[in-house]
Amino acid sequence: MPFVAQFRRTFPGLLLSAGVAALSVAAEHVQHQVLGWVMLDGLVIAIVAGILLHTGFGLAERYRAGVHFASKTILEIAIVLLGGTISAGAVLQIGPVMVGAIVLVVATALVLSYAIGRLLGLDTRLATLVACGNSICGNSAIMATAPVIRAPAEDVAASIAFTAALGVVIVLLLPLCFHLLGISEWQYGVIAGLSVYAVPQVLAATVPVGIMSTQIGTLVKLIRVLMLGPVVLAVGLVQGRKGGDALPLSMLVPWFVVGFLAMIGVRSAGLLPEAALPALQTVSADLTVVSMAALGLSVDLRSVVASGGRVLAAGFFSVVTLILLAVATAFALGGP
Repeated sequence: MPFVAQFRRTFPGLLLSAGVAALSVAAEHVQHQVLGWVMLDGLVIAIVAGILLHTGFGLAERYRAGVHFASKTILEIAIVLLGGTISAGAVLQIGPVMVGAIVLVVATALVLSYAIGRLLGLDTRLATLVACGNSICGNSAIMATAPVIRAPAEDVAASIAFTAALGVVIVLLLPLCFHLLGISEWQYGVIAGLSVYAVPQVLAATVPVGIMSTQIGTLVKLIRVLMLGPVVLAVGLVQGRKGGDALPLSMLVPWFVVGFLAMIGVRSAGLLPEAALPALQTVSADLTVVSMAALGLSVDLRSVVASGGRVLAAGFFSVVTLILLAVATAFALGGP
């Protein structure tokens, strides 16, 4: 399809998604100004607002192409840009023992979260989405995994909605662990980095405790994000075996996963100026909000509610499992 025709076809949906995203970011800003902190970030507001709009008013045909483009391609671009904010140097700073512990926790959490989802009656795709979101990096992991396992939009929305809600709860309650467990700032940073979903949420959960917890928590979290590519590849291989047919290379290794890893390489090689990093982070975050608004706009709330109770239960027990693994790891490592 010629570019001009494609643009005309997708523009209305893109504009609608961007409008919902802009209002959601504005709502986040208002929270910060009024409360001094953010209870619900723009990403969560965007997906909820999109779902409510679709449920209340439907989605006209002229918006569908652009909404689909925003929910898929825009998010993939955001994931690629996210790779540019991660350096291999950060991994080296944290040490091989810690890296090994993070990999072990993520792998264990993936298996246990998936098992919990299946035991609670979730189908394989929905259980996989909840497990990946819980174990790696929340929304980005869910969205990266969804195309590989051919998950329907309703499953993706349900996973993100409840994962996002639980993520807020973790940020609010996790600092209590610092006082209840009598742990060091370093150990608390490890727990936060291993259990909180998003990098901004790690900052929200660790800054009140101290600079040491913020630094270690951020590094641990970045290494969890780094596992996004290998996990998506592994999920694709497993999905191909279960389906009985070989998935194409583009499904096993999606272009955005290759781009994500390539951007890490570019950053690590020093080819990306430090001055460009804030812009990369901002653009990646903004595009993610637009894609989440689009995802919400593609879903009818009634379809999500039908499986909501099971997803919420799976998310809750998965989070508890992840936190227990994180606490055990922090105690086992002791400190620097």
